[in-house]
Amino acid sequence: MDSRSIAVVVTTIAVMTQSPAAQGQAQPSGRWSHQDWPTGHYKVVEGWPKPLPDTRHSHDGWTWGSFGGVYAENPDRIWVAMRGELPLPKDAAPWTPYGALNPSRGNSNGNSDGLTATCQPDTKRGWERRFEHSIIVFDRQGNLVDEWPHLDKLFSQLPCGRGPHQIKISPYDKEKHVWIIDDQLHMIYRFTYDGKLVHSKGQLGVRGRGPNTFDRPTDIAWLPDGTYFITDGYGGTRVVKYDANDNFIMDWGQPPKDPRNPGPNEWNTVHSIAISADRRLFVVDRGHARMQVFDENGKFLDMWPLKSPHWPASQPTLFVNHFIDDKGFIWVGDAPTSRILKFDLNGNFLYSWGAPGGQAGRLNCSHGITTDQLGNLYLADCFAGRLQKFEPIAGADPDKIAGQILRTWDTWKRP
Repeated sequence: MDSRSIAVVVTTIAVMTQSPAAQGQAQPSGRWSHQDWPTGHYKVVEGWPKPLPDTRHSHDGWTWGSFGGVYAENPDRIWVAMRGELPLPKDAAPWTPYGALNPSRGNSNGNSDGLTATCQPDTKRGWERRFEHSIIVFDRQGNLVDEWPHLDKLFSQLPCGRGPHQIKISPYDKEKHVWIIDDQLHMIYRFTYDGKLVHSKGQLGVRGRGPNTFDRPTDIAWLPDGTYFITDGYGGTRVVKYDANDNFIMDWGQPPKDPRNPGPNEWNTVHSIAISADRRLFVVDRGHARMQVFDENGKFLDMWPLKSPHWPASQPTLFVNHFIDDKGFIWVGDAPTSRILKFDLNGNFLYSWGAPGGQAGRLNCSHGITTDQLGNLYLADCFAGRLQKFEPIAGADPDKIAGQILRTWDTWKRP
C-alpha cells in the first residue's frame, strides 16, 4: 500500500471513531492548533476572585474553604456558597487553595475537625476551619461586592454544620429570591434578594423522609409556575415535588432492591437536578453513575450511564453537578476524571475537557457549575478549595462552550 492510500485509511478510521455529533460539527476555517487540554476552548482567569478584604477580620494565615455552589446572576453578581475558611500551613503563600498545597493536606474540608460528612467520629487532622464568608458575591474583576455574614452562624451550628451545599435563584422568579440548601443539617432556605429569611423547609439536624423532613438534600429545580423539586439526597433516595405555595405534592424513589443491578426509580445519592424546555426532569443518580429522566409527575422516561462502558472497572466516578443550557445540552462535572462532559438530551456523549492538578485551570470537584451572559463559565471546586472563572478563547468553537442558564427575569445589558 502506498503512502497516499495509508493516509486515506488513517483519515477514514479517525472519522469513524468520532462520535456522530463530532462528525457533524463544522471545522473552523484556517489552521487550528489548540488542543482541548486542559481547559478546552476556555482560558482560566488567573487571580479571580481576589483575596477577601480584611474589613471584619484579618485573613493572615487563612485561605478559601470548600466551595459548595456558585450561581451567576450576571457578570457582576456571582453568588458563591463557601463552607468556611481553612488555616494555611506555616510558610504557605497567602490564599493558596488547599488543592495546590505542597505537601498536600488532602481535600479542602468543610467538616468540623474529627467529624465526617455524616457527623460520625473521624481521625483528627489537627486543625479547624473557621466559619466566615459563607455567602459572598463577586463582580467580574473578582472584587467582593456583597456578603451575608448574618448567615454564618446559621450554617455552622455544631456539631454537624458544615455550610451551604447549593445556592440558586429560580429562573422564573422576578423577585429573585435566593435559595440555599444545607445538606448537613437537612434544611432548605429561601431568602429575599437582600438576605431576609422568608421560608424554610426541614427540621434542623433531623433526618427523615416526609413532607417536611429530609435526609441530606442536595439540589433544586423549578417549573415556570413556581412548582419545584428537591433532590433528597446523600442519605435520602427520592425526588420531592412542591407547589408554588410550598405545599407537598408527592415524592418518588427508593433504595435499590439489588445493589448490583439497580433499576429505574432506585437511587444511590440523588445529587443534582435540571429541567429541560419540554419539562423533563434530568436527575443525576451519582452513586450509580447514571442519569435518570422523569416527567413532572414522576413517571420514569429514560436513563443512561454517565460513565463510559469503555472505562476500566477500577476508574471511579463522582458526578457532582449538571445544568441544561439554552441550546438544549447537558453539562456535567465529574470529580475523579477532573472533566466537564457534554451530553445531548438523549444521553449521547458529545465532548469533554479538563485535567487534574493544583495549577490554575485544573479541576478536582466541579460541585457548582454556572454561566454568565458573556459566556464565562464558573466552577466551584469543593475538593481543591477554589472558585474558578473560565473565559472562551478567541475563535472558540461554539459547540465546545457551555450555553446560557435560563433566566426569564434577566434585564442585564452588555455595557
